[in-house]
Formats: sequence, C-alpha cells, structure tokens
Amino acid sequence: MKTRLPAAVLWDMDGTIVDTEPYWMDSETALVARFGGTWTHEDALTLVGSGLERSAQILQRHGVDMTADAIVDHLTAEVMTRISISVPWRPGARELLSALREHDVPCALVTMSLGVMAEHVRSFIPFDAFDVVVSGDSVENSKPHPEAYLEAARLLGVPIEDCVAIEDSVPGVASAAASGAVTIGVPHILPLDDSAASVLWATLEGRTVDDVAVALAEHRRSPIIHPTTGSRHQ
Repeated sequence: MKTRLPAAVLWDMDGTIVDTEPYWMDSETALVARFGGTWTHEDALTLVGSGLERSAQILQRHGVDMTADAIVDHLTAEVMTRISISVPWRPGARELLSALREHDVPCALVTMSLGVMAEHVRSFIPFDAFDVVVSGDSVENSKPHPEAYLEAARLLGVPIEDCVAIEDSVPGVASAAASGAVTIGVPHILPLDDSAASVLWATLEGRTVDDVAVALAEHRRSPIIHPTTGSRHQ
C-alpha cells in the first residue's frame, strides 16, 4: 500500500530554505560596531532561530541605542538587500518544495522573520510555493513557542498531527515538535543531536516526497491536549 502523503508540509525559512544566517550575523556585527560595541560569532550564534524581538533586545544590551522596532526594521532591510543581490539557497530545498507542489501537497512558510522578508524570499521562487505564510509579526509568541506552527495548520485547515515540519534550528525544532507536527531536523549552523526532532536528515539534497511521507508514517503519534493552550499536540 502506498504511504500516505502529509496533510501539509510546514517550512521554516532562514537556514532551511535560504542560508541567510551569515547575512543576519554580518548585519548584527556592523550595527553593534556602529555604536562602539563588539559582536562576536558566539554572540551571533545565540540568536539563531530566535524571534526578532528577542534579538533586538539582546542587541540593545550590547549597546545598540535604537528602539527594538527600529533594530528589526534595519536588520531586515539589510538582509533583504543582500538577498536581492544573491539568494543563498539551501541544497535540495527548492527541489523538494517543487516536488511536493507537483504532488498537490499544501505547504506553509513558517518563519520568525517579518512578513515583508518572507514575501521577498518567496518572490524569488519560480513557482507557487506556499499556500499560506506565517511570519514573526503575525503571531504573539516567537519560536520555540508552538503558536506559529499551530497557526499554519489552522490556516490550512488540516490537523497538525498530520503535518510534517522542516526546521534547522533548536528553537525551530522545539516549536514544531511542541505543536504536534512530525519534525524533520536538518541541522545547519548548530547541531540538533539533542533536539526534539522526530528524525534528522543531514541535508535535503536528494530527498523525495516519499521520504517525507515515510517520516510521517514512522513518527506520527496520537495527539494530546496541551495543558495551557488547549491545542492538540504530541
């Protein structure tokens, strides 16, 4: 019997579809330096996968004398400019996304970047990649909270436990796993060995729709009720 396809595939963006983390890190370093501070690579790693509001607060603590909103807008504009020059695609991401669409699998983009940034990246994908976009400015709680993934499933009208999420960071994996989605971790900047990922793939390159369906079949469990939000998750 053919393995059932997921009800939807929910995609992280930064580090999963596009390798924008170096762009963010460079922009953070330059901004802190503008205010006379120092921003190390280790400092930058602490923000991988985080919401932009948290990132802005940490940059303020490193001396950036700007409002949180101004910091977010500045960094987003800087990264968007660099993407316009060169889109740093992650290996296999567009190919798997295209194959899922050819099989009529609904897809959502679930990112903590601003909506304008998500749409900017989306505009460079040469096919209709996503049915819905959930961005950092469209939810109350950033990853690792599960809200963004639960919202994506709600907008698509599908049970979260029938969805597969693809993530590269520890906060992102925690968010997707807590929502109840089967979570494929594809580590990039930082390892995911001790994360809540259902399965780890070294890369998306060469991965197929069947691989995604098998991940769902092998790791799906019955949902339970979240004790604080009332939402269903694994």
